[in-house]
Amino acid sequence: MSLSDCSEKVPSSVSDELQFPMDDYQAISGASTAEKSASSIPSVQQNDTTDEIWRSINNNRDCLPKNRDDTREGLERATSLKCALGDEEQVVVLTIEHDSSKHLQSAPESPDGGGQDVESDKEKAGRGSLENKTTLKPSPSVGTSLVLLVPEASNAKSNGSEACSSSMMEEAWERLRCSFVYFQKKPVGTLAAVDPSAEDLNYNQVFVRDFVPTALACLMKIPDPEPEIVKNFLLKTLHLQGWKKTIDNFTLGEGVMPASFKVMYDSFQEKDVLKADFGGSAIGRVAPVDSGFWWIILLRSYTKCTGDYTLSEEPEVQKGMKLILDLCLSDGFDTYPTLLCADGCSMIDRRMGIYGYPIEIQALFFFALRCAQQMLKEDTDSNKLIERIERRITALSYHIRKYYWLDFTQLNNIYRYKTEEYSHTAVNKFNVIPESIPDWVFDFMPLRGGYFIGNVSPARMDFRWFLVDNCIAILSSLATMSQTTAIMDLVEERWEDLIGEMPLKIAYPALEGYEWNIVTGCDPKNTRWSYHNGGSWPVLLWLLTAACIKAGRPQIAKRAIELMEQRLSKDGWPEYYDGKKGRYVGKQARKHQTWSISGYLVAKLMIENPSNLAMISLEEDKKIEKPRLTRSASWTCSSFDILDPIHQFLWTGDCKLENNTSLPDVTNRLYEGLKSDEI
Repeated sequence: MSLSDCSEKVPSSVSDELQFPMDDYQAISGASTAEKSASSIPSVQQNDTTDEIWRSINNNRDCLPKNRDDTREGLERATSLKCALGDEEQVVVLTIEHDSSKHLQSAPESPDGGGQDVESDKEKAGRGSLENKTTLKPSPSVGTSLVLLVPEASNAKSNGSEACSSSMMEEAWERLRCSFVYFQKKPVGTLAAVDPSAEDLNYNQVFVRDFVPTALACLMKIPDPEPEIVKNFLLKTLHLQGWKKTIDNFTLGEGVMPASFKVMYDSFQEKDVLKADFGGSAIGRVAPVDSGFWWIILLRSYTKCTGDYTLSEEPEVQKGMKLILDLCLSDGFDTYPTLLCADGCSMIDRRMGIYGYPIEIQALFFFALRCAQQMLKEDTDSNKLIERIERRITALSYHIRKYYWLDFTQLNNIYRYKTEEYSHTAVNKFNVIPESIPDWVFDFMPLRGGYFIGNVSPARMDFRWFLVDNCIAILSSLATMSQTTAIMDLVEERWEDLIGEMPLKIAYPALEGYEWNIVTGCDPKNTRWSYHNGGSWPVLLWLLTAACIKAGRPQIAKRAIELMEQRLSKDGWPEYYDGKKGRYVGKQARKHQTWSISGYLVAKLMIENPSNLAMISLEEDKKIEKPRLTRSASWTCSSFDILDPIHQFLWTGDCKLENNTSLPDVTNRLYEGLKSDEI
């Protein structure tokens, strides 16, 4: 059966035009072909690496779609991109309106040279009109020459690249539609892979985590988005959550979501039925911890995109969220705010030494908590749950940012740790032995850059890099602004190691030799630089792209997309690649892998229309952004109440006082208190 035949037989699901708030990153309008040909690039001193990135960005710049909601009458969008440049902050504001006569506006030049140079009228005229340019945040690692992503004057090569990219996207959409799964004549998900050259095995079912990029692609699709399949998927998996879940006579928690499900025909009932798997059929018989988190995150994306709040407010959906959260927020013996997990409970679903407190689960946990915080309806029960969520978010963000973060300075500190420290004054709180630091970390860690390590637990630090976790940390704002910048710096500095020839490494480095024997149990699929053990997964491209756009570094994602477009379609859309640089198709990789296809589509749709980032990104929570001052036992309550407004002013620059009291009044009260020895 040809792709065109398959596409004709699958019923299409056409819905109303998507509407979603434009409070995050917004669409950046592209210039017309005539305008592009009239513009030219200003001459800038660049090194070879910068030249290469510059050419890649300009030669493959795609025109943005003009038939979606970007051209809706009266539409007005604005976005604010922020970055930390050293100790300074630069804010670049882009304003795009339906009226093409409006111009882009940017902040003035920053003290460190991150802004635009002042140019003469003659130079401006030679470059073309200002409205044809997209101003993006400069990359500290690449240089200020990439601040202006100006369309290239000669677009002959660009047209060929765009044509190839367009053809690849058309093929991707056709193959994605061929993977749709129907239940009662409604689309409810997609098969994991449609590979005619291999047996079905467990690829002939709908996996919850696998469907997420497909769902995002359907929501972002232009000109006719397809939210119906996403809604049906959310409701069907919610229905499966209510099933009694028993594995070897042991009943799982009520809130556990399925890892996957199949549509099967019941000859006795003479109708299609759903068969769910909660881990009983999985490798190692491990229940998926991440399924519930991805379900909540996808529910928020659907709501954000369609504006359909009725789904998230339905009693059954509210109950489903509460069951997931109650399961995760239950009290226990843990002294950490992180979740204790087994090996194989996430995307890395085989034994890979991620047991304990893996960063992937912690980042998804944080993301899901913040999404649920926005969607839970206010009532007596929900208010108590929201309070628990807020306390957990605060504790979890502090724990991850402090103990999981690794950069050059922190690595040097751990290298000098003393062991066997007791009491709350201990610096080495987890009693990590410095000799346990692997040798590769010292060469891998650049002077500028950092990342969240894989795991932290008593006497153990897993220093491996995991891409999913660091990207999720950026999208959920678990990573601070400076940490986000450092993660992007690390990707650029270690491009050959983390990206290679086929994006993207799921983990770095690979386990080898005796360590591989012990950690993986001699797993024949997770050999070095293969599968989860340092393999390259095309699906991860959408996560990297979203993180790069939020960090203001789209040139990184653009370069990775160009690498992928050279081979992914020609190789048959494989599941993963092998080798230290991802050069070879995985020896057990399935072809026509659905989430490899959808991951590419989502990355392209976000690069072409950055406003799509709003579906999968959260802004910083101001309540946990700043450290909260605590009261000393030696201070009286009344005396600290006098100082609270001053501390607030020093931290935030804003002072809100009761009874219209001004800051000078508070200062006078403090002075009088000091004179009378009340403080």
